[in-house]
Amino acid sequence: MKKVLLIEDNQDVRENTAEILELAGYDVATAENGKIGVELAQNDIPDIIICDIMMPVLDGYGVIHILNKQEETANIPFIFLTAKTERGDFRKGMNLGADDYLTKPFDDSELLDAIEGRLKKNDLLRKQYDSSASGLDKFFQEAKDIKDLADIAESGKSRFFKKKSNLYYEGDLPLSLILIQSGKVKTYKSNEEGKELITGIHGPGDFLGYNDLINGGQYLESAESLEDTEVYTVGKDDFYKLIYSNKDVAAKFITILANSLRDKEEQLLHMAYNSVRQRVAEALLQLDRKDEESSGKPISISREDLANIVGTAQESVIRTLSDFRSEGLIEVEKRAMTIKDAEKMNRLVEKGY
Repeated sequence: MKKVLLIEDNQDVRENTAEILELAGYDVATAENGKIGVELAQNDIPDIIICDIMMPVLDGYGVIHILNKQEETANIPFIFLTAKTERGDFRKGMNLGADDYLTKPFDDSELLDAIEGRLKKNDLLRKQYDSSASGLDKFFQEAKDIKDLADIAESGKSRFFKKKSNLYYEGDLPLSLILIQSGKVKTYKSNEEGKELITGIHGPGDFLGYNDLINGGQYLESAESLEDTEVYTVGKDDFYKLIYSNKDVAAKFITILANSLRDKEEQLLHMAYNSVRQRVAEALLQLDRKDEESSGKPISISREDLANIVGTAQESVIRTLSDFRSEGLIEVEKRAMTIKDAEKMNRLVEKGY
């Protein structure tokens, strides 16, 4: 049962609205002013908040301002109730993060439609679609039931790239958001001599190029498929509409960006301080974990690409792989490698032995 927090100072409106919501199957908590409402929201997180604007002690603007500053309550859908229709009130509320408005007096259907639509959209956006191979596709399939996401959902397209195909080049203009559905892709930068530094290996569920897409500039690195790869793309304009029209989607991509920056920082630190053995072991473990469905199976990657991930000479990687094979850490068949002792390899990465 979804929990609704109703904050309204007018007793008649509060009781009548609560009764409607309870009859519709919602679990309703009520507060007669903003201060009590904030306390209730913090103590028992509701699924949605309906809040009057003009109230004693703490008005609706104060309520949303306080709740938006706290991680636990920042993403709760928020609908304002107001008897005013001045444009400035609407603008101020939206700037503070309100999701919708209902102007008093409102009828039962308006109230229930607003709540149902907001809850449905919020449930959709809270799902962890980005962690699965078909996450974005599933997101857009389900988004077709929500009016303001329907047009975006229709724009997604699947594309197939054969092994060793470039998805985009450094300096190109980003035209779409890319989600890997199957396969593996390397992102890399090249110097003037054409030498590559691989900046990341990406598998199913990973987004590509979103940083450059959000910045509105050129791609700062290139992307090439390491094996046959299928991706899902969403046009740039539709992606902008999605992240700029909904704070939950924007927050999700901010989290992805932060994690990406953290991973790159760790990669630089490891390249600076870890031994070649540690870096090769870490790269193999990352490649093995990149695709859950193929984890524990042979890793197919060229020695050149592996050297470019590690940031060392190809000859050093070949010697290290030979040592790992002699130590029983990996098994090598032709150009593919299979990790045989992941526990020992993890210890090597963490402790150096």
